[in-house]
Amino acid sequence: MTTVLRMTREQVRTRIIEIGIVPVVRASSAADARKAAEAVCAGGITIVELTMTVPGAIELIAELRRSLDSEVLVGAGTVLDAQTAQQCIAAGADFIVSPGFDLATVQAARQLGKLIMAGALTPTEVIAAWKAGSDFVKIFPCGAVGGPKYLKALKGPLPQVPMVPTGGVNLETAADFIRAGAEALGIGGELISPLVLKSGNTEEITQAARQYLEIVRQARVGQEDKTIRS
Repeated sequence: MTTVLRMTREQVRTRIIEIGIVPVVRASSAADARKAAEAVCAGGITIVELTMTVPGAIELIAELRRSLDSEVLVGAGTVLDAQTAQQCIAAGADFIVSPGFDLATVQAARQLGKLIMAGALTPTEVIAAWKAGSDFVKIFPCGAVGGPKYLKALKGPLPQVPMVPTGGVNLETAADFIRAGAEALGIGGELISPLVLKSGNTEEITQAARQYLEIVRQARVGQEDKTIRS
């Protein structure tokens, strides 16, 4: 039996920045979550964050790790404690995401050599998560407190903190979030529509994935052009 070497924490970090999108998979069943994961991958986003709200989420992480291409990053989302983080990593999770900052969860992921994206909202929380060793800081729920404008305000005094806004990211706001300084975007229902999942027509999710990738690419090109001109 051939052992598949997993990406290092730094390689995972690099991949997340390169792709620029972390699809947040929430579904009412493991079967729907699996379809969603396959659909975003087909659209070119080789990253999947499977939330712990999905029934049988940890078992599904192990299954996706076996069934998806080895280049696909499979992460665990809505992780609230160190024990769950350890279970997800044992199942094959490449990275851990939490909606808020829990020091023990950050420490558990770091001790096991895995990337951690802790959640935060206020400047105090962002600083605490970053100092604790979070590789990215997930700004959640970003859309509820001002969206891109709020992210830009945070980045002003904290330019060194790589931020991933989640909540309020959609086709209309994605470019603005990138221009505001986001390293990547966390996108849930606006990419993986529950209604589309129920209909079974996951091609719509695949097409949406392609749209988001292009929006991120164009927004980044625009930033580079602006930097060159300045």
